[in-house]
This record gives sequence, structure tokens and C-alpha cells, in this order.
Amino acid sequence: MSGARETGARARRVVITGMGVVSPVGNDVATTWGSLLAGKSGGGRITAFDATDFATQIACEVGDFDPLLYMDKRDARRYDRVSQFALASSTQAMRAAGLDGVPEGVSASRFGVIFGSGIGGIATFEEQHRRLVEQGPNRVSPFFIPMFIPDISAGLISMRWGLRGPNYATVSACASSAHAIGDAARHIRHGDADMMLAGGAEATITPMAIAGFAAMKAMSTRNDDPEHASRPFDLDRDGFVIGEGSGAVVLESLEHAEARGAEILAEVVGYGLSGDAYHITAPPPDGYGAQAAMRMALEYAGASPADVDYVNAHGTSTMADAIETHAIKEVLGERAYQIVVGSTKSMTGHLLGAAGALETIITTMVVREGRIPPTINFQTPDPECDLDYAHHGAVEQPVKLALSNSFGFGGHNVCLAIGKWK
Repeated sequence: MSGARETGARARRVVITGMGVVSPVGNDVATTWGSLLAGKSGGGRITAFDATDFATQIACEVGDFDPLLYMDKRDARRYDRVSQFALASSTQAMRAAGLDGVPEGVSASRFGVIFGSGIGGIATFEEQHRRLVEQGPNRVSPFFIPMFIPDISAGLISMRWGLRGPNYATVSACASSAHAIGDAARHIRHGDADMMLAGGAEATITPMAIAGFAAMKAMSTRNDDPEHASRPFDLDRDGFVIGEGSGAVVLESLEHAEARGAEILAEVVGYGLSGDAYHITAPPPDGYGAQAAMRMALEYAGASPADVDYVNAHGTSTMADAIETHAIKEVLGERAYQIVVGSTKSMTGHLLGAAGALETIITTMVVREGRIPPTINFQTPDPECDLDYAHHGAVEQPVKLALSNSFGFGGHNVCLAIGKWK
């Protein structure tokens, strides 16, 4: 599938050659993928702090994560958890792509980094604010600002491997890392770079973040049943379950990947993005922004609704699930009823700014293996959510083209189209 939107000598095909994951259901791609196919929930009661007095006391936390597998003790002390996750997933992605730095014969200025985060180092912010209040300004760490700012993960990744190409962070709430991957693909497509490391990280299971989302009544309060709290598209869904983690991908131009003999995992064939211009947190009732992003991704891919075999939905376990269902039906028509529209957030929870990267990796695995993870925790049908969400278990079927949706507070919409490599 060649792109319809960008044409000309500089429009190049973009492929995925490496992936890395830190998630609530596994700290690498293989473990995460196995957990998802098995329908394993990452939900549990919060252990990061005492949440007894909070309205929401549950989350999908990353377990058994050892930052010293990816950095020394000195650096681990100077990096917020969000950057530790970012470096872990990026290291995995680089290794999977057969890289330990800039490949021989490639200019460092042709290898860039775009890494998103919706919030950044909020745990560092909370800790340093406590120091300020309790001990005074002289006790605030000189590392506070570089540990907190959302762009620092992109900087640290570039420093780790000497990557001097396009380098920045995308900050668009829950669409952040999807924007990062889409932007990175465009930089390669237009000739700004030959290789990009892209993705996102989030580590927001902290008192302020939980209190803030709870005050909005955005999160589930099924505190007595955390494993079943995230239930996308179910009639009795009562809010999202917050997660944490990171996802990273190595992207290359097709020519570059073939020249170095890299294993090609999938192709980024489409990228759509839009804005709702509607409300600070809610999507418009007809999901017109989501529709626009999906249509743009299909146009970019030179594809039609009939070509789509699977949609990894944003599917947050909120009332917005019905709006996304409506948008998918508007864009795909009858095809929407012939395919699986799944939400892996039923198992991972909502990784906020890292969700798009994790779900791009999951979508890549779907097109590679022809296996679709289930959407777990379904109990009561919602008449407004009437598609096939794989509620009964994993589905095995060929998938040549898949869409991955990511939507963020502020009305930010992204759709990535992932094509099977052949």
C-alpha cells in the first residue's frame, strides 16, 4: 500500500524494525503479548502509596521493574520513573532492531528521537514540592527541572546512543505517543531522517494524579474488584483504570532497512490526526474528530474501509466508548460489523501518554501473527456498543491492515494504520 496523501521523490515507505515495552502485564514485548492473548488483567490495588482515603484505590501498576537492567545506580537516582521506563523500552527496541548505536555508514544526524509523555515526571514534582514546603527552597534538588520536564526522555534517549536527528517530545495527553510515532514516520517519509526511535512513557500512579483524575470522576471506583474494573464497551463501565509504562519502536525507511538486512516487523502505512475544538475533556457526541483522523489515516494509506481487518480502539471504559463505536461505524460502514474492534486497555489499563505507543506495538503483533487479543471483563451488553469486541477470547484470523486509535483530553485525535509486511 503506497501513500495517497504524500507523493513525489521524497515520499518513502516506513517500516518498524524494533519494539520495546514496559507494561502492567509484562516488562518486554513477548511477556506482554502472551499476557494479552491469555486475557490477563494488570489491575490491582495501588501499592505505590497509601490510597486508603482516595475515591479510586486501584490501578494497573508495572511490577518487578528493575531500572538497573538498563542504567547504573547513579543515573537511576537522577531519572524520574517515567524516564526509567522510556530508556528501558528504547533499549529493548534498539536491541530488537540489532542496534547498539548509530549503524555504520549512517550519519548520526539522520537518526532521530521523538518520545511523548502526557504529564512527565509528576512523581518528582510531588516529591520536590513536599521538600519545598517542609524544608525550604534550599532543599529542592538541582535535578528537579530536568527530572520533571516531559521532553527529557527524548533527550536522554538521544544521548544514550548519540542520535542527532530530529529530536523532541509530543505532549497531547493520551494521544502523545501516537503523535510521536506518526510524526517520526513523516520525518522519514519526507527525507528528514533515515531512522527514528519513537514512542512514549508515563508514570502517573501518584497521589496528585490519582486525586486529580478522581476529582473529575474519570476513573473507575470498583475498588473491591480491580481486575474486572476496566470493562470497555460494557454497559456498566464506570471509568478508566490508570496504568503506567512505556512503548518504543525503531522506524526506518524501507530502503535503509533492506540495505542493512534488518528484520521488518510491519509497515506504518497511514497517519491521521485532527482536533475536536469542542471540550476540554469530552469528545463531541458524533465523534467527528475521531472520524476525521481515521479517514485521514486511510487516505494516507491509499486504503478503503473494506481493507481494514482490525481496529485497536481507544476504548477507555468510559462513556466515550459509545462515541468511538459510532465514529468507527461512520467511517467503516458495514465493514465495522465484519471485523474485531478490541480494547487492550481492558487488561493494561490506560497508560495515558504511553497508550498509543503500547497499542501500536500490540497492533503490529496482531498483523504479524494473525491473532487478536480479547477485550475482557464484558458482562452486560450496551445497545450503543454493538460491534464485535472479541469478548469471548482471543481471535485467530489474518490481518493485513489495522487501525490504532488514540484520543486525548483537549480534543487531540490520532489514528495510525499498520500494514502487514510481505
